[in-house]
Amino acid sequence: MTLLENKKIAIIGGGPAGLMLARLLQIENGDVSVYERDADREVRVQGATLDLHEGTGLKALKRAGLLDEFYKHHRPVASKMRLTDGKLNIAFDDHNFATITAETRPEIDRAPLRDILLNSLKPGTVVWNSHFVSMEKEKSGWRVHFKNGTNIYADLVIAADGANSKVRPYLSDIKPVYSGITLIEGNIYNAEKYTPNLFAFAKGGKVMAFDDEQFIGYGTKGDGSIMFVVNFKTPEEWLSKSGIDFANREQVLEWFKTAFPAWSDEWHEFFTNEGVHFIPRPQYYFPFDQTWETQECLTMIGDAAHRMPPYAGEGANVALRDAFELAENLTGNQFQDLKTAIAHFEKEMVVRGAQATKDTLENSERMFSKTGLEQMLAFFNQVKEAHNV
Repeated sequence: MTLLENKKIAIIGGGPAGLMLARLLQIENGDVSVYERDADREVRVQGATLDLHEGTGLKALKRAGLLDEFYKHHRPVASKMRLTDGKLNIAFDDHNFATITAETRPEIDRAPLRDILLNSLKPGTVVWNSHFVSMEKEKSGWRVHFKNGTNIYADLVIAADGANSKVRPYLSDIKPVYSGITLIEGNIYNAEKYTPNLFAFAKGGKVMAFDDEQFIGYGTKGDGSIMFVVNFKTPEEWLSKSGIDFANREQVLEWFKTAFPAWSDEWHEFFTNEGVHFIPRPQYYFPFDQTWETQECLTMIGDAAHRMPPYAGEGANVALRDAFELAENLTGNQFQDLKTAIAHFEKEMVVRGAQATKDTLENSERMFSKTGLEQMLAFFNQVKEAHNV
């Protein structure tokens, strides 16, 4: 703990990586606070169910002493997979496959994962309603300002505020690269009421549909909600030029009918129910060879450091690994000063992030090809055969 002795640490962002890092630092008696823009912990947590991988997400939970708690809340049924074409013709439907993935990549909804992490922290660690606005250098650290008018001093600031990080520009001016793909995310609470047919079709698990270089995926969650993503190739400026009001269901449905003409009418259920909320998300990634000058009082983890599209399930896992690698570097005895510890972490993190991004982009090529369904079917059958199921 010598590197962090008498130092105040501010983590900006209370997502999985930020909370995990706070937990790991507190285990080593670090003086850490997490500043989160959500009003309180009762704010609904959106986003897809997470599958955690052995050497990254699960390893982080193990180091945090939270693995048993994770397995109390993980959802084996979430691994059930149906693979279809755009007309919902089933190409793959194997619940034994769910058994494989539930064992090797167990899944958990984001809300219970956040609760597990929040409950592991000392009371008052998370400072809610703290929307980062700006910061300036003060002494050897930073004076950090929030939208609610408050400000704090920190000797070390760690950006964990996601893909559109407001802290990252204080460290790097490297801009993200557009992937060629945009998605529209939809969230529906009480999905059994609002989308009964698609809800039933998922059978408690997830559905991935591929057709005509397009992809729709959705999954049910333990709270009865559905998150779906409509993914398509389009120029970067599509969103600004589309003129679509995403609060208007009729406009979004008309766009869908035009953009996905070969897809069956069953999908319209996602667009015609009164419970749906849409969020357009162009997909970006950072260059593989990004570098920046290491600072002794600032670093970043997760999507803030290496955002990537969600097409390989790597983002959250790499972010959780960032958390335990940084915690180890900051609290171990192998480095003589903070700057050296952070430099070592950042060098390895960039390499890890680049590899995960490459894997994601390669998977994207398969998923959004003319033979996307065939390639994904071959992949899932290969997994089955490898486990002799």
